[in-house]
Amino acid sequence: MSDRFASKGIALAALLVLGACGGSTDTLAGLENQTPEEIFVLGEAELARGREDRAADIFGEIERLYPYSEWAKRAIMMSAFAYHSAGDYEQSRSAAQRYLDFYPADQDAAYAQFLVALSHYDQIVDVGRDQGNTFEALQALRATIERYPDSEYAASARLKFDLALNHLAGQEMEIGRYYLKRGHYTAAINRFRAVVEEYQTTTHTAEALYRLIEAYLSLGITDEAQSAGAILGHNFQGSDWYQDGYDLLTGQGLDARETGDNWLTTIYRQVVQGKWL
Repeated sequence: MSDRFASKGIALAALLVLGACGGSTDTLAGLENQTPEEIFVLGEAELARGREDRAADIFGEIERLYPYSEWAKRAIMMSAFAYHSAGDYEQSRSAAQRYLDFYPADQDAAYAQFLVALSHYDQIVDVGRDQGNTFEALQALRATIERYPDSEYAASARLKFDLALNHLAGQEMEIGRYYLKRGHYTAAINRFRAVVEEYQTTTHTAEALYRLIEAYLSLGITDEAQSAGAILGHNFQGSDWYQDGYDLLTGQGLDARETGDNWLTTIYRQVVQGKWL
């Protein structure tokens, strides 16, 4: 967070909490009599005590009582931060988006956009479940990278983008393996093809190419199997996946080379030979 959000002192804040709320931490009564700066310090005090939900509510009161003020502007960001810390991602996203809507050119807009992305990213679940949040996270992370490339959040956004992309590729691989084990080779190929074509920068590409060799050989389709082996050998020759794929091919008297006219030979010619036309 920006240094502008540094606390003015927990001791003062604690006194204000008692004065404004009559010793109760369950009500926002009395805040109407406080200045926006005093309320802001109250919110910071609650954050320091680990009571993020209450802190967010207090920051929200600044918006309500002093709309369009500089303190309200700062409070929106703090609400977004507090809600995210509390695990209330929907409220965090709402506050961060509100900040972007009101102050798109502000110096903290990059952090607001990053929080929007985190509100999705931190909800990404295991690869066997719906990946809606992963797709949303990718879009919001891309927006952070493209709109604020020089911000302090761009590097983290790039890393998380790669991890989220890897997560989606992992789901495709899990489904593909499921189909492959049950002999549904065409369905499996479709999943592994998606990894090779759409997620080729992820850590799953080498295995996807190997699984394509497996699936195509099971169907007796040798051209595609050999072409997959050629790509695997060119890009991942030092991997165990290549050695396993090489053994599969040579076990049937085949070699790893680009052959035929299919989607894998197209990829080979583009990636390996640089022939895009």
